[in-house]
Amino acid sequence: MPVAVMAESAFSFKKLLDQCENQELEAPGGIATPPVYGQLLALYLLHNDMNNARYLWKRIPPAIKSANSELGGIWSVGQRIWQRDFPGIYTTISAHQWSETVQPIMEALRDQGWQADSTTRMVLPRKPVAGAPDVSFNRFIPLSEPAPVPPIPNEQQLARLTDYVAFLEN
Repeated sequence: MPVAVMAESAFSFKKLLDQCENQELEAPGGIATPPVYGQLLALYLLHNDMNNARYLWKRIPPAIKSANSELGGIWSVGQRIWQRDFPGIYTTISAHQWSETVQPIMEALRDQGWQADSTTRMVLPRKPVAGAPDVSFNRFIPLSEPAPVPPIPNEQQLARLTDYVAFLEN
């Protein structure tokens, strides 16, 4: 049976995604191991590839889904992303104890800045969401005050208006 590939901090998640897809394709009988399915599902979520994540969830055998609770936890994060429940994404990620193979991917998923993705047509906020751990809006968005408008004396306004009217009449 293929062994799940460990993700390291300097390791490219795209390369890991390709390796996991190859392991699934080359698995004996077409059924990969639960760690491979877990990494692959988490990587699809990290890359905001909801279609592949959904189809992977459908093709994972029910016996593997029921035997491995971590797969259900990863899929519940995917459901929160699909439903655009942004506080739920953070609470669901924090609520589970992830295995060594999935932990770095879920941390990257939690730490990534959500952004618009044209392929799935999802718009996700880039600013922090309520429920995100240790996040303060004031830390990211500096308070800005409008520049003071210098007051214009009434005589000056009247002179300016007179000039405009005289220009329009001539």
